[in-house]
Amino acid sequence: MNIFRFAGDMTHLISILVLLLKIYATKSCSGISLKTQELYVVVFLARYLDLFTDFISVYNTMMKLVFIGSSLAIVWCMRMHRAVKHTYDKELDTFRHYYLILASFILALLLHEKFTFQEIFWAFSIYLEAVAIFPQLVLLQRSGNVDNLAGQYVFFLGAYRVFYILNWIYRYFTEPRFSRWIACISGLVQTALYADFFYYYFISWKNNVKLQLPA
Repeated sequence: MNIFRFAGDMTHLISILVLLLKIYATKSCSGISLKTQELYVVVFLARYLDLFTDFISVYNTMMKLVFIGSSLAIVWCMRMHRAVKHTYDKELDTFRHYYLILASFILALLLHEKFTFQEIFWAFSIYLEAVAIFPQLVLLQRSGNVDNLAGQYVFFLGAYRVFYILNWIYRYFTEPRFSRWIACISGLVQTALYADFFYYYFISWKNNVKLQLPA
């Protein structure tokens, strides 16, 4: 654990809280991609297979439970909540996310650190998380206008990845055997996907206008 890892975890947690606030306070999931949320459920379930076999710390276990539980709750609300499900932008959220699942799993079979059950699924979760934001970004581009909470949600997700890159840089220079290159490269790809969004987010903040993405 270091300050960059902790900051990354906290910004990730804030992004989830912002999304839950949007859903529960406004009773709306407009502007949020169900496809992306379903991908995150798969990511967390695949990554935390060690939840009941390997204990690292209370903090680590609690964060795993929070990420799994919150992602399941978000998907449940968007699919099942009587008021929320009717606000889902189904016509805009048409990205074929199952292709991302298939491609990530094939890549995990080919590129992994160890050929074990847990390591394959860990690599799969890393690859899938790198592209899980795709459906969300596509939906926002198709809708054009981005409401404040949806924009804040994506911003904090992107910030979480930036902090994790700093975490990996710090670990590379302070740990004698740093080997998580799969996570580093996937994290760089994931952060690059946010570049366009960050640019328009900064422009809207600078000019004090509503965030708009080009179609």
